[in-house]
This record gives sequence, C-alpha cells and structure tokens, in this order.
Amino acid sequence: MMRKLLVIAATLALGACVRMVPDTAPVQPTPLPPGTVSSAAFAKIARGAKIESLGIASDDAGTALVSFLESCPAILKREDASGLTFAEDWRPACEAAASWPLSDARRFFTSYFETARIGDGAAFATGYFEPEIRGSRTRAPGYNVPVYGPPPELTRAWPADMPESEREGRPPLGRYDASGKFVPYYERTEIELGALANRGLEIAWAADPVEFFFLQIQGSGLLRLPDRSVMRIGYAGQNGREYVGVGKVMRERGMIGAGTTYATSMQGIMEYFRDHPAEGRDVMRLNKSWVFFRELDTDGPLGSLGVPVRRESSVAVDPAFVPYGAPVFLDLDRDVADGLWIAQDTGGAIKGANRFDTLWGNGGDASEIAGTMSARGSALVLLPRGTLDRLDSRK
Repeated sequence: MMRKLLVIAATLALGACVRMVPDTAPVQPTPLPPGTVSSAAFAKIARGAKIESLGIASDDAGTALVSFLESCPAILKREDASGLTFAEDWRPACEAAASWPLSDARRFFTSYFETARIGDGAAFATGYFEPEIRGSRTRAPGYNVPVYGPPPELTRAWPADMPESEREGRPPLGRYDASGKFVPYYERTEIELGALANRGLEIAWAADPVEFFFLQIQGSGLLRLPDRSVMRIGYAGQNGREYVGVGKVMRERGMIGAGTTYATSMQGIMEYFRDHPAEGRDVMRLNKSWVFFRELDTDGPLGSLGVPVRRESSVAVDPAFVPYGAPVFLDLDRDVADGLWIAQDTGGAIKGANRFDTLWGNGGDASEIAGTMSARGSALVLLPRGTLDRLDSRK
C-alpha cells in the first residue's frame, strides 16, 4: 500500500517521499516528459548481460528469492501492465521457488530468468523507509494526534456540474453534504480542526504532529506504544485532496537550504518545524492530502502488490515498465543500493522506465540512507526465460 511525489534528485530531501500505497490510491502522479512512451511494450527492449556475470552475492540472491516467492500468488493472477509478460510466464519460476534452497539462490535466478534492458537502461533511484513514531491505542496525556481509519462517507462520484464529456477515468473522491450535493472531502486543515472528531474513527493516537505528518507521506509505519510494543499501520485510503511537497515550497521560500541553517532533507525540514511550530503548521497545511490508516497484522508494510515489502529487497517501480514481481538488478553510484531487488511497490513519483525507489526498512539507519539516496547507474530487469524470444518474434 505506499506507500511520494516529486521526480527530483532527492525525493526525501524535498520532503516528498514515495508512499507505500496500493496502485489504486489517488496520488497525484508526476506526468511523463513529452515524447516518452507510455509502457515498456512501446519501448526499446534489448538483451542484457548474462546473470552469471553480474556478481550477485549469495545473501543478496537469498533475500530476493524470499521476496520473489512472496510475490508469486499475486503475479500469477495479475495482468502485467508493462505488456512484457503474461501471468503464466511466471509459473515455472514460482513453482520452483517454493522448494528451492536459499543456499543455492543464485542458481535459481540463472536457471529461470534472462536480463533485459528497458530503453537505455539508465537508472535513477531514490529511497524510502518505514518510520517509527510514538503512539497509543487510546487517547492519553501526550498522545493527542488522531490516527483516523477511513470514514464511511468517503466515496467516488461525479460532481453534478461536471459535463458528461469531461467524465473520464475514475470519478473523484469526495462526500455528499447535508443538502445531497457531492463536494470535495475535508482537507488537512479541516480535519486537524476537528471535522472528523468524536465519531469513533480513531484507530490510534500519535504523540507528535510533525512525525505523524511524515508518516502520512510514507503511507505506512510503526507506532511505538507506551508499553514498548509496536502497532503497524498501513494505508487505507486518502481524502482525494491535492498533495503538495512541502520541501519544495520551503526551499522556494528560503526556509531551508542555501543561506539557512536547515538542510534540504527530511531531518532539516523537521528541525525547522520544531523551531518554528506556527510557521511549520501553516506549511504542513498547504498539503491538503490526508491519509487514513488501518492496523496491519503483517510482519512488514504492504506494498502495491499487496505483499509485505522488505528492507534491501523490495523496490518501487512504474508497473507500466517493470512487471510486478520481477527481479531488478541495479548497478549504481551508491554501492549500498547495488544488487538484486524485487518489484513490489509503486508511487506517484515513480514514473517511466528505469525509475526506482529502494526500501530501507525501519529503525537504525533506515531514514538516513533513504533520506540521502539519490543514485544513478544502470538497471536490468529479469524476465522469465523465453520472454525476449517472444518479444523479438513480434517485430
């Protein structure tokens, strides 16, 4: 489900992280550049290097095999939006993965896959993470920020005054007001001022509004409860209102970056908000989007594919260019992100061929690595053996 929403050299640096959210979520997509093809089916596809030559580490292959196996139930029944594969193409690898020894994981990938370069193969990768913040299941002193579940009146419909000729795609999200008119749903400011209060929609309470703001951007996270136990929450909906990357606004206004004491990073933005609470609140409210949550009983946050996403194993992609569940080999100028990843997530900023967002888990160094990840290099997509022969035969 994420889990963000500006295609820029450092996504987190401008406070616009890629959310772990389902691909049905109403995020504001970044449009592709003029002249860009709409999917891999219309892109140049070339054979890549042999997998044996990539130098994949044994532990890297093992974690990728686990994530690939977790993806199989979904990819075997899901249409590939990239146009490169059919669900049945993945069945031999999925059946083999179920009993394949992790100690021999590299041979699994060399046996069932071949590499393809999509377009020019020039990759750009950012990072995202699962934040952990302080929270409580019930309202208590020090825990006053409501974490709402989805309200039942949030729905999709066409405004009565919208001409039929303009009604394309899915209707927008909104609500029916007291007069029966379909109107936009409450925006962030209205919700913070109590539009949803006292309705029993709270599933938890957060301690810090700034931390919760960034957890909403990520779309999934952990609440560290007063008894030190953990409650994992995941994306359950959004209010349909406009997303604004506050980092970009703050940089343009001279609040962070050059000439200030605040870095153009998530940490710098949070520091500014804490030093200037009134100004910080006003900036956060420029982002009208509000995310609703549900409690998860999984051992990891859920990605767009509907399976748990894993640190240093799961990567967000544009599914129009990389099939969900496909292994991806990255060779970047940030060596920490080199290696084999499994495509299990997407995001509003992850658009076009060779655009990736790497997951760094939670706790420890996760936010630091994700927040500074801005890497370039090359990418190869691993496809089931025989896929490239079939694609070549279509030419």
